[in-house]
Amino acid sequence: MSPTASQFEEAQLTDPWVALEPGADPAEHARMLRRAHETFTEKGTVPWPVRSVVAESWRRSRRAGVGPDGTASVDLTDGDLGTYRAEHPLARVMPLFRELMGTFAADGEHLLAVCDAQGRLLWVEGHATTRRAAGLMNFVPGARWAETAMGTNAPGTAVAVDRPVQVFAAEHFTRRVQPWTCAAAPVHDPRTGRVLGAVDITGGNGLAHPHSLGFVQAVARAAESQLALLAPEWPAADTIELTVLGRDEAHLVTGGHAIRLSRRHSEILVLLARHPEGLTGDELLCALYEDESVTPVTLRAELARLRRVLGPGLLDSRPYRLTVPVECDVAVVERRLETGAVTAAATAYAGPLLPGSQAPAVVRLRHRLADGLRTALIARRDPDLLADWAHSPWGEDDLDVWRALSVVRPTAAVRARLAALESELAAPGDWTRSGARRGS
Repeated sequence: MSPTASQFEEAQLTDPWVALEPGADPAEHARMLRRAHETFTEKGTVPWPVRSVVAESWRRSRRAGVGPDGTASVDLTDGDLGTYRAEHPLARVMPLFRELMGTFAADGEHLLAVCDAQGRLLWVEGHATTRRAAGLMNFVPGARWAETAMGTNAPGTAVAVDRPVQVFAAEHFTRRVQPWTCAAAPVHDPRTGRVLGAVDITGGNGLAHPHSLGFVQAVARAAESQLALLAPEWPAADTIELTVLGRDEAHLVTGGHAIRLSRRHSEILVLLARHPEGLTGDELLCALYEDESVTPVTLRAELARLRRVLGPGLLDSRPYRLTVPVECDVAVVERRLETGAVTAAATAYAGPLLPGSQAPAVVRLRHRLADGLRTALIARRDPDLLADWAHSPWGEDDLDVWRALSVVRPTAAVRARLAALESELAAPGDWTRSGARRGS
């Protein structure tokens, strides 16, 4: 039956992040969603009344090769899980989560769950009977519930889209999860703004209410405030923290102040961080500008502006160099790769280095870092790590990674995407799918 005009108008007025409007019949809505889910799995089309956020998630799930009858894999167990949890930043706010949500979860026969930024469950606590039932679908600590592994679900989708989200009944992509309802909100590092993971409440249809979504969002904000209070002091004046991965404008922390730099200043800081011994004006000119007509006067003016932004005493000249140590997220990824900690390196890699930069030296460094990580991922042959890269904005056209993924996870969706990429690569005059775009 097609929706009436009034139904369509009403749907347009609702909050797309809320699963069920007050007054709606949960049983009837669940039946419509089951029919819609079957239509999607059989025909690939998303009928009304599926919300746009869910429809987009279903499509991402299918592209990731997730099947509707899949089961979550458990990545971490026993000592490995305990070590990973103890070192994770969200461990510091678990007492807060339990204080704010523990009684609500236990009394309502719900579960409190916390996942990391890769959708891996770290803690699952709450009502004992509900916990046992959730265990039958591997909703347990150490299990991977990312969208790329389990399809649409609140914790996995919340970290995927970086938004609080509610998932009701058959909105879940995997059938065995469809009797459940959950709401989750991402938790961010208060200093860098990066997603650390998500806090989730999971249970029955009673959670399909706007209040549960607002509740987890408020808990996530409280956790971020607590993390800000628990965070170590800002770096002293003799230290700079530089964040440049996955962003066009660097985030700089120095002397207790956070600064967002312009793109050119970001490029200069990256290069000076790579060369603590300093760079001459001519070296910086060659590293920053493709246009050989750019004069030293232009560069000196840019450096004078940067010196005012940084404050006194941080930028020296003859040669140009930073006078204090720099901790850069690029170096973190490089160190982890050098020690063979591939999973940790992939976790720290938030995206390409200053992706909009065309500075020759920055472009070279961006490709070297991305190629080093992707090579390590291909060698590791971990299907989840490969899937995370392949379904990222920087990896969606990476032919080598898709080929590696097709070996360790040969689903129909993965094979179809690989075939499409190989067809595009074979097209006359099409060279853009080669390494020229990988990790760019």
